[in-house]
Amino acid sequence: MKNLFFGAFIIGLFSLGCKNEAKRLPFLQMEVAEKVVEGKSVADTTFRTIPSFKLLNQDSVAVTEKDFDGTIYVADFFFTSCPTICPVMHRNLLKIYKKYEGNPEVKLASHTIDVKYDTPSRMKAYADKLGVKGTQWEYLWGSRDEIYTLAERNYLAAAQEDKNAPGGFVHGGYLTLVDKEKRIRGVYDGTDDADVKKLLADMDILLGEYKQ
Repeated sequence: MKNLFFGAFIIGLFSLGCKNEAKRLPFLQMEVAEKVVEGKSVADTTFRTIPSFKLLNQDSVAVTEKDFDGTIYVADFFFTSCPTICPVMHRNLLKIYKKYEGNPEVKLASHTIDVKYDTPSRMKAYADKLGVKGTQWEYLWGSRDEIYTLAERNYLAAAQEDKNAPGGFVHGGYLTLVDKEKRIRGVYDGTDDADVKKLLADMDILLGEYKQ
């Protein structure tokens, strides 16, 4: 997983010619293939995107990828009874929520990896405790296969059950930044203040791309 992330980052960064100075973020999941056009070999670049999904949120309402249309969003994977990194991650996510509260172009998506314990009603209580209102910050529940596939194959996040781990799960503390076209534009350590500060700055850059 670590090698996938750094490899994708390097590909995305160099494929854009290091254009961070032009206030654009790299793409982290790109596929470049050669194709022949009018007898000449040219590079054909495609961007991997977050696939369609259907989950339940903290209000027990069905949520799909279409509910994130027209927004950039930050995704993470957690569980409400986590005794280690999740409280830190969500204190940092709360900073993001408060900064962009009421902004229709920004959402958050927290997926529970403890699908047996974290029912929508339990996540509703968790959201209420944080002071989260409405659905700008979606707490998402689905089957184990749905959640774990999204985490590992699509959001560059690690998650698995392990009875020997604190709380019974092994997972990373990554926060994934997704653009309006469902493409991954950044991955950040949600437990590191400096990385979260960079995420906040990158979100402003990403929003700015849509105004250029």
